[in-house]
Amino acid sequence: MGSESMIAALDVATAFCLCELALANIGREYPHKLDHVMSGDADALAPPRLLHPAFHGSYDWHSCVHMHWLLARLRSRFPALPNRSAIDALFDTHFASDAIAAEVGYLARPDSGSFERPYGWAWLLKLAAELRSGAGAHCARWSGALQPLADALALRYLDFLPRARYPLRYGVHSNSAFALAFALDYARIAADRALGDACAAKAREWYAADRDAPAAFEPSGMDFLSPALMEAELMRRMLDRATFAEWLAGLLPGFAAREPRVLFVPVEVADRADAQLVHLDGLNLSRAWCLCGIAAALPDGDPRIAVARTAAESHLAAGWRGMESDAFVGAHWLASFAVLALESR
Repeated sequence: MGSESMIAALDVATAFCLCELALANIGREYPHKLDHVMSGDADALAPPRLLHPAFHGSYDWHSCVHMHWLLARLRSRFPALPNRSAIDALFDTHFASDAIAAEVGYLARPDSGSFERPYGWAWLLKLAAELRSGAGAHCARWSGALQPLADALALRYLDFLPRARYPLRYGVHSNSAFALAFALDYARIAADRALGDACAAKAREWYAADRDAPAAFEPSGMDFLSPALMEAELMRRMLDRATFAEWLAGLLPGFAAREPRVLFVPVEVADRADAQLVHLDGLNLSRAWCLCGIAAALPDGDPRIAVARTAAESHLAAGWRGMESDAFVGAHWLASFAVLALESR
């Protein structure tokens, strides 16, 4: 992806490179890691492209979804992208009504109740929100085509959240704060009051009273999210600046002093060809994203703003170095988190 100097701004040249990476990965069907419960022998015969005609590349379903989000986001932000026509052609195929109907049908299978819950659900709603926000007839058409799948997953949130008594605080796909943050964003853009109210209620129930997060124990060995910072990234959506500042002081009382130190120093990645160890590159990028969001949500003059921004820059630089690896186990997904981090600046 180039040198560290490229992280100075998300410009059209960087966007072009990121979109080329996404297009290549979406177009690669194998290797593929299915989230697939088989109810009989026949379920073992279908390749990914038949099971998921909209989202079958990029190693797994959720990564394929968020690579589509990356393309939609950068297409909207940079209308002069040289690869815009390739993105449009891909979307015309993958957001065709029959492709989305097949995805909705897959969800309706009796054994697909927990399919991609909650990480893939969150990214699909993130993609739907982006298409809803996009300008022009193309985005309107694609958004309308994707809406049945977004509606199906919004209903799944409404069914699942009342039954979910406890949050999942791991730094991987099951993280509850991540799932609530993206669903809440979608609900606000889609004016889905029921979903927004359900997500806000769970956020308050699970996180409003949190104090002294055990951030000194971060990271775990294959985290790509910081449990503490992701929780703050969610709660900044819920609280005004003064209330958020007070809440953050309770959650991470050592923040202004850069304590615990492990939370403010980028993590090292020993093997970028290992599908789980490379998660730590994503952790650097997602920490940068969350730290920038925290800085933007604090009141003017708060000393934690400078701390968060400095830590965000060092994490972004470390994560960007990980983007230079051509190992598919990282390349198929990291660019999405790079865009979140770059835009949050």
